[in-house]
Amino acid sequence: MNKIRELLTDHIVDYIETDMITVIVEKSKLKMILTLLKEDKNLQFTQLIDLCAVDYIEYGKSEWQTREATSTGYNRGIKPTSHSRIDFSDETDDDDYELCVIYHLLSIKKNLRIRIKCFLDNSSLIIPSVTDLYAAADWYEREAYDLFGVLFEGHNDLRRILTDYGFIGHPFRKKFPLVGNTQVRYDPEQRKVINEPVDINPRTLVPKVIRKK
Repeated sequence: MNKIRELLTDHIVDYIETDMITVIVEKSKLKMILTLLKEDKNLQFTQLIDLCAVDYIEYGKSEWQTREATSTGYNRGIKPTSHSRIDFSDETDDDDYELCVIYHLLSIKKNLRIRIKCFLDNSSLIIPSVTDLYAAADWYEREAYDLFGVLFEGHNDLRRILTDYGFIGHPFRKKFPLVGNTQVRYDPEQRKVINEPVDINPRTLVPKVIRKK
């Protein structure tokens, strides 16, 4: 632990020790820090376990007042337009998000784990690809691009990996509607598959949880 602090002190934004050592870094220093962690003989974080993105919009805010149960069973107790789950009349604001790319590394020889977090500026969702450092990042970066819209500069095949051809938007952003924006069906009159605006009646899928004090 001390070696990690000593190695990264001058290059990081924050250092946290909770469930796992977590280091917050600036985008401009990301690859340098990952290279240090991988190549330092006292650390040897040679394995990338996971790479993902997280949308932190409204992080820490609660929709529920959950200290007491209601007499009517499941009751949100809030306006149904919260978090854009119900009201889809307005288009999703693509500038309204707070994205972070997270890397989980493992040192097999030293039996250590570390989490690297890099927050992105809304004005630029471009971050360096780490596929040259960790080959396992290839599909992880494609997934983060597909679901969150993060662009990995230097990735040699950055295309969608989970959503269908022609899919519009990034479904894991918090303001993306749960029912989606479009639906696909076969039209017997046109004799082809067509895309059209979704006609599913939106409904809330978040149950109320009663937490102990």
